[in-house]
Amino acid sequence: MTTVNWGIIGCGNVTERKSGPAFNKVPNSKLVAVMRRDAAKAADYAKRHGVGKWYDDTAKLMADTELNAIYIATPPASHAPYAIEALEKGFNVYVEKPVTRNAAEARQIAEELKKYPGQKLTVAHYRRGLPMFLKVKELLENKVIGDIRSVQIRMWKCRTHNSEEELAADWRVHPELSGGGYFHDLAPHQLDLMLFYFGEPEKYSGFSLNQAKDTPADDTVQGQILFKSGVALSGSWCFSVAESESTDLCEIIGSHGKITFPFFGNFITYKTGDEEQTLTFVHPEHIQQPMITKIVSYFRGEGPNPCSIDEAIVLMDILDAFTGQS
Repeated sequence: MTTVNWGIIGCGNVTERKSGPAFNKVPNSKLVAVMRRDAAKAADYAKRHGVGKWYDDTAKLMADTELNAIYIATPPASHAPYAIEALEKGFNVYVEKPVTRNAAEARQIAEELKKYPGQKLTVAHYRRGLPMFLKVKELLENKVIGDIRSVQIRMWKCRTHNSEEELAADWRVHPELSGGGYFHDLAPHQLDLMLFYFGEPEKYSGFSLNQAKDTPADDTVQGQILFKSGVALSGSWCFSVAESESTDLCEIIGSHGKITFPFFGNFITYKTGDEEQTLTFVHPEHIQQPMITKIVSYFRGEGPNPCSIDEAIVLMDILDAFTGQS
């Protein structure tokens, strides 16, 4: 594979800036075609982003002989069917997170992948590739705050829907499309980083409930993980708090200090004894570009898989346990 020639299934909001343009900015990578069921929107995307081909049918996209890789950026309900179809037709595959609605669907992808040992699949846990989160990993590995004792995650957000139309259009709060609610959209970023930092979990449990009852999805999740490394994690997610109480925080407590950072911010603060330091980062214009660079290298046989389906299954098992689906 000299050049990774991409086709996108689902050229919606996530592809406008976070991912789509990056495919043409990474060496040995080219965005050749896009697909969206709404033909006018597919054509508009292709025109605005300088993409040569657009389709309004997945079968037509996958019949394009110029392509050798597929990026699936649709809501999670269609990830497994599209990934399996793409593998069957000989493509390497990049799947948005969460990889599926639940662990059972993720295992379906894993079983299909085993049938095609020459093909490759990566999951879009792209925060692993960002300098800010790699710096956290470096601080942990260098034991800047000593041995890790406890990790606390808090993600509290206020409601954002102002109308029934907005609610109906937001796939994230419809479990049949997303697998759950906002937790299934945001927590995969957070929990994948915890797996990236602390390794294999030993046990985990949690619960979820719909407190506000103004969407079909549960809006509150509590969960705990004990990692085999001995690190204990506790997480709290609530998506119906007052705006004044909105919080995005990870606090890692060690034997000699602590590290704190927001998952959706751009700074790290670490404290040891009486000394405290804050590091500020500028994220890439296209936040998935570092990950896509690694994926292109992997697809070309030049580097490891930056996030495998097996790793994503572990994450989905945790999401299922936290939300009562396992």
